[in-house]
Amino acid sequence: MSSDVTASDSLSFRYRLITLLLVVVVAGMSQGLLLPLLSIMLEESGISPDMNGINSAAMYIGIFCTMFFVERPVMRYGYKKVILVGIALVTVASILFPFTHSLAVWFILRLLVGVGDSSLHYATQLWIVSSSPSDRRGRYISLYGMAYGLGFSIGPLGINLLPFGRSVPFLVSCLFFSVVLLLVLRMKNEMPERSEKNAAAGNRFVRTYRIAWFVLIPGFLYGLMEASMNSNFPLYGLRIELSQHWISLLLLAFGVGSLILQLPLGIWSDRIGRKPVLVTCSIIGSLAFFGIPAAGDHVVLLFVLFVIAGGVVGSFYSLGLAYAADILPRAILPAANVIASIHFSIGSIMGPTLGGYGIRYYSVYSIFLFLGAAFLVFALLGFAFRPKEQASPSFMA
Repeated sequence: MSSDVTASDSLSFRYRLITLLLVVVVAGMSQGLLLPLLSIMLEESGISPDMNGINSAAMYIGIFCTMFFVERPVMRYGYKKVILVGIALVTVASILFPFTHSLAVWFILRLLVGVGDSSLHYATQLWIVSSSPSDRRGRYISLYGMAYGLGFSIGPLGINLLPFGRSVPFLVSCLFFSVVLLLVLRMKNEMPERSEKNAAAGNRFVRTYRIAWFVLIPGFLYGLMEASMNSNFPLYGLRIELSQHWISLLLLAFGVGSLILQLPLGIWSDRIGRKPVLVTCSIIGSLAFFGIPAAGDHVVLLFVLFVIAGGVVGSFYSLGLAYAADILPRAILPAANVIASIHFSIGSIMGPTLGGYGIRYYSVYSIFLFLGAAFLVFALLGFAFRPKEQASPSFMA
């Protein structure tokens, strides 16, 4: 399949791109809604924060496990069919949540949501990359990231539907998935290009770590931060007596900050370098997280701190990959993407679990103290990091 789109394919390409971006928006909305919504429902049912956090991690366990097998069905059945299966898994699991209070069943349902989300994200991202014109590929991938961020930011607003009924937020989410499902059904299925596997894959991963260990940490920190904020912050908010309305708005503020600064930070990193931007953002983010406990229940101050924190650390994943492109040879850059995805999954699994235990056994503020310390340590490591190899200038991100 050619990566260049001819004039005759233009309309089909635009429909496919718009549809895939809508799928990503709805998937982001679902993930942004389920994390805080389920945490609030478990908290109100009297479930301890540590068990709540462990249950929240189930979705990211599903995402992590899917990475080891999703490539094969995409290669065998094509992008469209994997996306449809992913949408179906998330939709069916979401419908079932309101009908049971069993932690074990919720754990399984969250695993299925993670598998479905990971499958449709993998297929949509790969389809956009492989079908985009080479001179606009970066722009379209940026649109993919912004579509997910937009959906993830809007998702928590669904918490406000709870007063209308326990099942209403889930039904609304499923309605959006039904709409994009119909749009995907109208698309023509395509198969990805097959490439020979590198026999020295293990050596590529070792070399990637040796050269670029520092630039692979942002993926872990982003997963840690995203999952902790969406799973543990609702518990924190309820315990300092914030309303569900303000909890959803503060999570929205966090996502909006990321959307506002994503492009400016990318441009700034092009001009002065990735490491100075990552280190500076890490220090500012650390101070913002440390400042949240001091803000107490002052919602205006919390809103400002959330916008700042979300703005400076919300682009960590993409900036880390851009930095990897700067310093890694082209041949091993795919290995960096795989490692970054694994790090993101590990961080996402650890975040809710550690946050839940911290809230229960240490302090209600522990989630922010932990995040502040993590980003501060990363900034200090940045001063010690010296790239061992440089990619060619033509491959600068």
